[in-house]
Amino acid sequence: MKTRSLLLATLLAAIPALAAAQQPPQSATFIEKEKGAVTMAEAVELQGVIIAIDKNTREVTIKGGSGNTMTVTAGPQVKNFKQIKVGDLVTLSYVAALGLELKKGGGRLRERVESEQTVAAKPGEKPGAGKTRTVKVIADVTAVDAKAGTITLRGPQRSADLVVKDKELLTDIRVGDQIFATYEEATVVSITPTPPPAPEPAPAPAAQ
Repeated sequence: MKTRSLLLATLLAAIPALAAAQQPPQSATFIEKEKGAVTMAEAVELQGVIIAIDKNTREVTIKGGSGNTMTVTAGPQVKNFKQIKVGDLVTLSYVAALGLELKKGGGRLRERVESEQTVAAKPGEKPGAGKTRTVKVIADVTAVDAKAGTITLRGPQRSADLVVKDKELLTDIRVGDQIFATYEEATVVSITPTPPPAPEPAPAPAAQ
């Protein structure tokens, strides 16, 4: 099964490049099927312009392309906060991918492993921050209802009933098999400073 890290990069590249101005949300989706495996992913990119900043509370008010406004608090992971100014462009990119792989016959211990990684701007760089989260689960198949399109999985902590829209995916699944699930999400926030105003043209020389 192809790695989802490559899929995340592909999805980000699929979102049209946005100009330095407020734009409506852009999105891209992807579904990849292989024998005994399926990967689903979605990417969303939002933009807005900073219209107010509270330096004391680190609250930033952003106006989106649709005209809606929202106030967020820039946490400690947002470095170089002092560089942020009213009029700067904020871009948020979010990507999520879920991969499911069937292991016939099972045999592995049920488990759940979760990890996070945070990336912050270095001194002198443009303000911004990024965060990735990965969850890996091994679960036992305890029930399959192909007619209803449902499957029951028992993980290390609890059991869950899942509805599978594509019933064809249930064809090869049997009780006693295992599902290896990998969920990844990445969020990146970047801030583009307002470009300086263009210099006014010099006045034409007076006619003699």
